[in-house]
Amino acid sequence: MADTPNPALKTPTDLKPNDAKTVAQALNGILADSFALYLKTKNFHWHVSGPHFRDYHLMLDDQAAQILATTDDIAERVRKTGNTTLRSIGDIARHQTIKDNDKEFVSATDMLAELREDNLALVELLREAKDIVDEAKDNATSGILDDWTDQAEERAWFLFEASRKG
Repeated sequence: MADTPNPALKTPTDLKPNDAKTVAQALNGILADSFALYLKTKNFHWHVSGPHFRDYHLMLDDQAAQILATTDDIAERVRKTGNTTLRSIGDIARHQTIKDNDKEFVSATDMLAELREDNLALVELLREAKDIVDEAKDNATSGILDDWTDQAEERAWFLFEASRKG
């Protein structure tokens, strides 16, 4: 991600330059983690096994689709603030904080727990970004951050409930 966008990509904004840059940095971090969480969720969707296979398989597919649906909106918010966004898998890897899981086998119970914690970590990033965008007076981003936070909290809740015994 370039610090100063190419003039051809410089979208006009009324946000102060430093505020716009700070908002873009927060959103690009969320975007990287959203892609990392999407891919991990799909990985677990593809590799889940056990007696609750169908339920978990379908739930993880729904959650992955929800996560992927936010990525375009996140990137477009970055562009609307006059900045540039992530460009590649390498760029995602440089910005993500959610850890990949490349294990050959992960139990369904461990999958649900890991995804629950990852979604809660994303909630924390979204709340931090909310403070940043509110300080920048970026009302549009502030409003949709509430929706993304609610979605991530719901995913964590479903993962928690699905993992309960008894």
